[in-house]
Amino acid sequence: MDHRTATPVVGMVGGGQLARMTHQAAIGLGQSLKILASSPDESAALVAPNVEIGSHTDLAALRAFAQGCDAVTFDHEHVPNEHLRALAAEGVAVHPGPEALLHAQDKLVMRRRLGELGLPVPPFAEITRVEDVLSFGAEHGWPCVLKTARGGYDGKGVWVLNTPEGARRTTGELLEAGAPLLAEQRVPLRRELAVLVARSPFGQGGAWPVVETVQSEGVCVQVLAPAPNLSEPLRERAQNIGLRIAEELGVVGVLAVELFETPDGLVINELAMRPHNSGHFSIDGARTSQFEQHVRAVLDYPLGSTELTAPAVVMGNVLAAATEPRMSVDERLHHLFARYPHAKVHLYGKSSRPGRKIGHVNMLGERMDEVREQARLAAHWLAHAEWPDGYSVH
Repeated sequence: MDHRTATPVVGMVGGGQLARMTHQAAIGLGQSLKILASSPDESAALVAPNVEIGSHTDLAALRAFAQGCDAVTFDHEHVPNEHLRALAAEGVAVHPGPEALLHAQDKLVMRRRLGELGLPVPPFAEITRVEDVLSFGAEHGWPCVLKTARGGYDGKGVWVLNTPEGARRTTGELLEAGAPLLAEQRVPLRRELAVLVARSPFGQGGAWPVVETVQSEGVCVQVLAPAPNLSEPLRERAQNIGLRIAEELGVVGVLAVELFETPDGLVINELAMRPHNSGHFSIDGARTSQFEQHVRAVLDYPLGSTELTAPAVVMGNVLAAATEPRMSVDERLHHLFARYPHAKVHLYGKSSRPGRKIGHVNMLGERMDEVREQARLAAHWLAHAEWPDGYSVH
């Protein structure tokens, strides 16, 4: 408890942009957010007053950080699970708990558990030998997808294997490097969706509208809320999948479930047990943002409304350009707000390198096609300090 404000202290392990935006939400709730960052230059460490520097892989640093925290949570899944179990055994309120978080840390554990629950997952197999992937491809067809069981994100740790020859070469190299692997059948997806839910220790759950995530080269470039032209049965199915996973796994906090929409229905792709890129639209586009909801959940407060604030909400990721723009960030903001005064910009204070997520912009309006185009143009301008080819400012 913070003796100055008589409010609980939430500790967040990780100092990236998710911690930065959680800090902003915590301020609105009157809460104190304490952050464990690996560097004083990390996104959250640049703006939060209560920051400790230490490694998330160091149990001693985690123990010291947890002192004085009413709850400890995360902005990534990379804390060793055995460290979390040690903290929980010592009485630290870890949310989500290590048993739940393991399903977001290990794709094999996740696939097996969700399959046991009868939830829709693609055919998969653990790969410990080259022969395993060759057998899997022969049974389920080429191409198939090879993934690292731990650590992959934004298209990293994922390989599409088109032929047995390519599969033999890629799998052999990865196994030799010691990577834990699984293979999955490549599903005939129509588009990618995501459902974001939250659950409190008391068991209260809430779900935001299902969104469509638009990818380019394995990286999300836009999120459309609500997902356009999604049937009511599929919407209900997606939200029920998210809420059921949260309940069955005992998740506390925000849970993001990435989904594939296929001709036969929905298939679960990935899980994240923290605020997620697919939920950034909620800062401006929902009554309660995913960041505020996460704080509410880990403190077992009643959850907030997940209703949208506009008929159409689009989040555009700002991905750093290949070359440094000719304008400063300040100049880019000046011009953007002159063009789109209704744009809601969230920059992360991160250094630029090509393709890195350095911020996002939220646009709200009545018509999805118009709002989506505005978000595309605004994100491109913030990244490049120029309008896309073929676009003229009127």
